[in-house]
Amino acid sequence: MANLVVHFEIHASDPEAAITFYSDLLDWTFTEAMPGQYWVIGTGEGARTGPDTPGFGINGGLVQRRGPKPEVGGPVTGADLVIAVDDVDAIHARGIELGGVDAVAPMDMPGVGRMAYLLDPDGNVFGFLNPVTSDGVSQMGM
Repeated sequence: MANLVVHFEIHASDPEAAITFYSDLLDWTFTEAMPGQYWVIGTGEGARTGPDTPGFGINGGLVQRRGPKPEVGGPVTGADLVIAVDDVDAIHARGIELGGVDAVAPMDMPGVGRMAYLLDPDGNVFGFLNPVTSDGVSQMGM
């Protein structure tokens, strides 16, 4: 079990705005664990919740940012998330409606799937992917 990604964290200057954005966009749930500082993110059914829980995804956390937020057009200053979704185009459009900024418009990547990237309202980059199998069939049922 060594070297697996088991948790992620999103840093936010305005945690309540980030909670609203990700809740509305991806139906994630947020549970405050440390008042005003840290929220546990539930990403939904199919996420692993512990070492003995099967699943394909992981859950994460939202943390109060300690420093300035990234500037639009600036370099990525950390790892970014890529989230498996059923409809990349619809999620990308909805993210822009909710205050996100287009980073990479939806596109097909042969052998990979359809993908796109947004900046959330705090300037964090994240992506969406509808992956395909080696025979070109979507893994997400599309």
